[in-house]
Amino acid sequence: MAVDCSLKGEKVDLLSYETSQNMLDLLQVDSSRYERVPLSDSLGRVLASDIVAEYNDPQFATASMDGYAVKHEDLAQVTLKVLGDNPAGHDEQRTLQSGESIKTFTGSMMPHGADTLIQIENVTYEEGIITINEEVPLANAVRPIGEGYRSGDILITKGTKITFAEIGVMAGLNQVMVKVAIAPRVAVIATGSEILDLGENSDNPAQIRSSNNYTLAALFESAGAEVIQLGTAPDNRDEIMQTFKTALHSADILVSTGGVSVGDYDFVKDIVPRLGAEVVYKGVGIKPGRHIMVAKKEEKFILALPGFAYSSTVTAILYALPLISKMLGKAKPFQTVAAKLQEDFTKRSRFTEFTACNVVIEDGEYFINFAGKKVGSSAILVNMLNESALMVAGEEDKFLEAGTYVNIILLDTL
Repeated sequence: MAVDCSLKGEKVDLLSYETSQNMLDLLQVDSSRYERVPLSDSLGRVLASDIVAEYNDPQFATASMDGYAVKHEDLAQVTLKVLGDNPAGHDEQRTLQSGESIKTFTGSMMPHGADTLIQIENVTYEEGIITINEEVPLANAVRPIGEGYRSGDILITKGTKITFAEIGVMAGLNQVMVKVAIAPRVAVIATGSEILDLGENSDNPAQIRSSNNYTLAALFESAGAEVIQLGTAPDNRDEIMQTFKTALHSADILVSTGGVSVGDYDFVKDIVPRLGAEVVYKGVGIKPGRHIMVAKKEEKFILALPGFAYSSTVTAILYALPLISKMLGKAKPFQTVAAKLQEDFTKRSRFTEFTACNVVIEDGEYFINFAGKKVGSSAILVNMLNESALMVAGEEDKFLEAGTYVNIILLDTL
């Protein structure tokens, strides 16, 4: 059911942040689309199925360094006969008897009958005989069967973003082709007659350079989406309407910035329903971004975000990234952790606030402060530079003392 919250004054009850997130989570999306790509092309993509081990790693006991394969009980004999070499990759068939050893190299299969490897520096070799100078414990330098993983183990779960580590593990499993989620297509447009796109020039000093469409495009690409960059559009109802119609033919999600407030030239909020889209909700009790609109047209989504740079970026993180993650089958869109305030904080509104902060990690614990962060409008995007995070202060929070634990959204993991 659509929720339409009037935005003419702060005294009007808005949808709470928690409710808006729950409603977003309940929206049905198609997360079943996938394709198979070569392993070398899968970096940065999202797995569409679990990666399961088909065999043990290693499949046989393996030497983890260069030395001599022996029976541990034979180390007390002081001297042992050397039968020869066992290089890596050699299909060793000899069976070790008491009083014997085989020189075995890193990565080699341990000979039958051997249970321990004594490293080279612990022995003296002379004319086919080794003398034990320093004993080692049982199973020393031997990788047991299944040390890395066992057959049937789920090694990488569906929804994981593929990094170098996943590439390496899948290569070890001989995964030539990888099943990955098809990237959702997100169209991005910045609206407003006051903005200039990159490369455009104007003699009008009232115009400003657009950054929203580039900021959000980078954010969505980092999240695994394919971005359709629509640039900018002036405050012209018909032009915006046609751009939106065209975008919805090819995009899964349309994200616009500007035009959702209550001004005479804020056309987006009126255009979205005229497109035949159902408004899921309009207006959420958050700062920044309370004028946000979420709508759905058949299987496609429209997110109309505020125009100020910091505000549009924060709301894109909170509302666009969850939709992208759901379409990709990812478990969560961003990482939230607990952190301790290093200084007092006073909330500026009655809404749930998202404030840029500095992150410090000491002995594995997160701390935050606001040194160098500018206080002002929701246009200050530079507050998100330099190891920043978003501190979440709830509706009921007012004054938070230093030492209080708060939740933060980590930006460096997006």
